[in-house]
Amino acid sequence: MRDICIIDADTHLTEPHDLWASRAPSAMRDRMPKVVDIDGHPTWVVDGVRINRAGANGVINAEGVKVRGTSFFGWTIDQVHPGAYSVPDRLSMMDDTGVWAQVVYPNAFGLGTQQFLKVADEELRLLTVTIFNDAMAEMTEASSGRLFGMAALPFWDLSAALAEVERIGSLGLRGINLASSPHDHGLPDLGTSHWDPLWELCAELGLPVNFHIGAADSAMDWFGTVSWPSLRLNQKLGLGSAMLYLNNAAVFGNLIYSGVLERHPKLQVVSVESGVGWIPFFLQALDYQLGEMSPRSLEHLSMTPTEYFRRQVHACFWFETSGIDRAIAALGHEHLMFETDFPHPTCSFPDGLDIAAKALADVDDEVRRDIMGGNAARLYGIATP
Repeated sequence: MRDICIIDADTHLTEPHDLWASRAPSAMRDRMPKVVDIDGHPTWVVDGVRINRAGANGVINAEGVKVRGTSFFGWTIDQVHPGAYSVPDRLSMMDDTGVWAQVVYPNAFGLGTQQFLKVADEELRLLTVTIFNDAMAEMTEASSGRLFGMAALPFWDLSAALAEVERIGSLGLRGINLASSPHDHGLPDLGTSHWDPLWELCAELGLPVNFHIGAADSAMDWFGTVSWPSLRLNQKLGLGSAMLYLNNAAVFGNLIYSGVLERHPKLQVVSVESGVGWIPFFLQALDYQLGEMSPRSLEHLSMTPTEYFRRQVHACFWFETSGIDRAIAALGHEHLMFETDFPHPTCSFPDGLDIAAKALADVDDEVRRDIMGGNAARLYGIATP
């Protein structure tokens, strides 16, 4: 990996406990997201409503050692690696591991920011979103253009969402992080024309739409129906994590069959933390199923699912050491990106580059260079040295 400017396309922020209160107007400060003790556990609370556990959201401990199993569930923020929440410490960690830039996703309000909906007051909810995006812009500036937070979106109000997309473009943010199942909350699903103004604006501004795995409450089935009751807790976490990767297949199949990518050919969408090995089979399956449909079901599609993928879909990998060649053949190498998922349970820290080197050992230097950083730089408009 020498002489490659490496961009990690999926990492996470363990939100500092003062992220919102330190930036809020004084009149709203007490109602902002804050961490309080509930039954002995630090918990995110907004306007008196319990949102989520305010834990470490990571498995890299304060000494920089990856801890296996489920013990991290009981960690507090001071027990996780400071790079999870501190810009200087994150940059130092990146320098140590040979990474130039990182794309950063949230934790506290869900991987698709869907838990913002627990805040009943719509004015307060919107302010919570805008402050988060302000903090992401500040993080980029403080990191001298090496950390790029994906913006949250008030997807429950399309007018507010469009205004926020315009605003985040002016803030210099490079993409949006979108919940994958707004219909779980009584909104139209993403395949309907309701969302066309959002797709049009994101395409016009060159802002990729990112779908992180688990970007819907219905997809976050860690220990429920996925795992059999007889499995141990660690086994349930392992199986639940593996199945989460495959949930994004449904998201992107829906985007294609509904005609979203047909109607918006310049829109770029990203499957985040899903891996890439499943994509070649899935594309074959989607293409094959076209032949099982009535002609009327296909009138709104001018291309095959594989062709839409190759034009508009991007995906990230981190632990896979085989099958990358098949993904390249199916998608084209220009659509694959490297990630580590730092500091989450499945992250490849600190061995991410060694794993990627093994996975890409047989590809050309130019292909390796693009996958490890060049593709993310072009997609997200990241300047490299």
